[in-house]
Amino acid sequence: MNKKPNPELIDHDNPEWTAQDVKTAKSFSSLPATLQTKLRERGPQKSPPKVSTTIRLSPDVVQAFRASGDGWQTRIDAALRDWLRTHSPA
Repeated sequence: MNKKPNPELIDHDNPEWTAQDVKTAKSFSSLPATLQTKLRERGPQKSPPKVSTTIRLSPDVVQAFRASGDGWQTRIDAALRDWLRTHSPA
């Protein structure tokens, strides 16, 4: 079943590749080494990376944050950070 693409999601500046585009594309390994290095490089870390951990929370707390939609874990992080501003963790 072919679905029509959503016109709002079509990027006219970056169209989907055709079979001919794929056929004439160069492989990454065929690029000059200096360009390969540049493409592999990553910019500086904008903020310290978060630490992966396991934490046990009450079901009602998790349910409330999950119900608020995507980004619920980030909101829990923000709530804990806010709590730390006024409380001592010890």
